[in-house]
Amino acid sequence: MPFIDLHTHSQASDGTDSPAQLVRNAAAAGLAAVALTDHDTLSGLAEAEAAARDCGIEFIRGCELSTRTEHGEMHILGLWLPHEADPLERRLAEVRRKRDQRNARILDKLADLGIRIGMDELLHEARGESVGRPHIAALLVQKGVVLDMSAAFRDYLGSGGRAYLPREILDPEEAVCLMARLGATVCLAHPCLQALPRDWLETFILRLRDCGLSAIEAYHSEHGDADTRACIDLARRLDLGISGGSDYHGANKPRLRLGFGYGGLRVPLAVLDGLKARRRAKGLPC
Repeated sequence: MPFIDLHTHSQASDGTDSPAQLVRNAAAAGLAAVALTDHDTLSGLAEAEAAARDCGIEFIRGCELSTRTEHGEMHILGLWLPHEADPLERRLAEVRRKRDQRNARILDKLADLGIRIGMDELLHEARGESVGRPHIAALLVQKGVVLDMSAAFRDYLGSGGRAYLPREILDPEEAVCLMARLGATVCLAHPCLQALPRDWLETFILRLRDCGLSAIEAYHSEHGDADTRACIDLARRLDLGISGGSDYHGANKPRLRLGFGYGGLRVPLAVLDGLKARRRAKGLPC
């Protein structure tokens, strides 16, 4: 049975593979299709798309946007983003500018704690244009301040950490509208990643459906079988599509492989076929 992966990250955001290498690895793993969905940037898509043509693997242009809700962050995936996406590009540039300002302030807080990380070091570590806390965490590990990435977030960069600062991110309705207006398939990412009140989640999804949300990510590395079944049931009741992916980040999530999540996660090609059928029904290209 052919398998796919519609949720992956490269060096353009917080993964460790280049966009081209990620696609080549997906082809080598025997996947029928792969989407690149870097955080808050489209900068790796052209390179990945070119590599996909060379490898003969189907490629879906994507992006993952972080949004703020009363129950914490919720992430929104856009799939089949067009090549001309100026409104989204402009908004993401603003998001990244605010993140850069936050990064500088986090480095100042770390310096006050006696931990010196220069902005040049951070940019060199990141390599892509979407620079954030995972790159600072990697430097904390490299400098021997902490043992691993989890400790970096627990002790310094997470919400209870000594150098934590909240970030300004999009409202979920804005994120959905931005991508839906471009003709993307807009998907709520890993809705069971955190314990959310079920009534709240359903109401939240209905709100976003009115803005153009068209799918729920049922298959995800950190969804158990019960979570996947609950998402599929919810999608069917609300007439939404079903998506899925590993959330691959390369060496930053070493237990994940392209197309393989924790446990026995595999996303069948039928998931992609279902999303395409919904797009065709709306007159959208695949």
